[in-house]
Amino acid sequence: MVQERTLPEFNVDQANITREEGLLLYEDMVLGRLFEDKCAEMYYRGKMFGFVHLYNGQEAVSTGVIRAMRQGEDYVCSTYRDHVHALSAGVPAREVMAELFGKETGCSKGRGGSMHMFSAQHHLLGGYAFVAEGIPVATGAAFTTKYRREALGDASADRVSACFFGDGACNNGQFFECLNMAALWKLPILYVVENNKWAIGMAHERATSEPEIYKKAAAFGMAGVEVDGMDVLAVRAVAQEAIARARAGEGPTLIEALTYRFRGHSLADPDELRSKEEKEFWFPKDPIKKLAAYLTEHNLADQEELSGIDHRIQEVINDAVQFAESSPEPDPSELYRYIFAEDS
Repeated sequence: MVQERTLPEFNVDQANITREEGLLLYEDMVLGRLFEDKCAEMYYRGKMFGFVHLYNGQEAVSTGVIRAMRQGEDYVCSTYRDHVHALSAGVPAREVMAELFGKETGCSKGRGGSMHMFSAQHHLLGGYAFVAEGIPVATGAAFTTKYRREALGDASADRVSACFFGDGACNNGQFFECLNMAALWKLPILYVVENNKWAIGMAHERATSEPEIYKKAAAFGMAGVEVDGMDVLAVRAVAQEAIARARAGEGPTLIEALTYRFRGHSLADPDELRSKEEKEFWFPKDPIKKLAAYLTEHNLADQEELSGIDHRIQEVINDAVQFAESSPEPDPSELYRYIFAEDS
């Protein structure tokens, strides 16, 4: 068994969150978890097709980063594991579920499916099936903000971009090229590496010469931060600092969130490569249970209240499934629509 990296310690007393903020973080993570659980159920019942990559276990990263941003203003760029990023960005559960069902009411009009969530309204710049494919897109969005502010003189242009990708993407050329450009131009962007230790079936430690990804930021003169990706309060604190730096014109940050997916790479993956010992190390670090413990221990909520949130979110998920099932299929006569911008 590969020696596990020591997770960075975070002083929870520095979290400084209100009751409302804590409950919002909890609700967002529960929404992601229950949504993905329902996706698994629907997939195995034959309601969804193709590849479906679930996010169970990694919720603290999505919630910690995206919920620290300005929803509907800042940009979010995802990967093929994109359902929960979409939900955190504010895309309604109904639209995300309908997209997974391939329905016209989906956020990508049923044309994208699981790996290609997109919502212009919510500034979700897309999910991308190719590894590292979203990094240049997010970098371009950050450049747009820089250009509006400095070339066009728009003093109000201070949007920040958050680009999510996995450990496997950090060996791709786009990663290095875009970090170089972002550092040169001091672009307002967060590069968020969700290091869940596995690139499909390839262990991270076997595939890269420097497993500590955040250290690669130093080559570009960029801020690099390592964070416990199973602790939403730690992720939130790191994200808030990086977002503030980006808005102030101080440039990009590379955030490596050490996290773990509780399921296989996709729902077609029997998950036989990861060791029992590794899973036993990570499974007890469930980010939702950790936040729930914090909220109750600090008298910000009680278990009954948290259970009420769980129940309410489950109703939202059930409603999303009903909406998706009753929604119309895309009209075959519009097969070529939405290919070009003028058709939308």
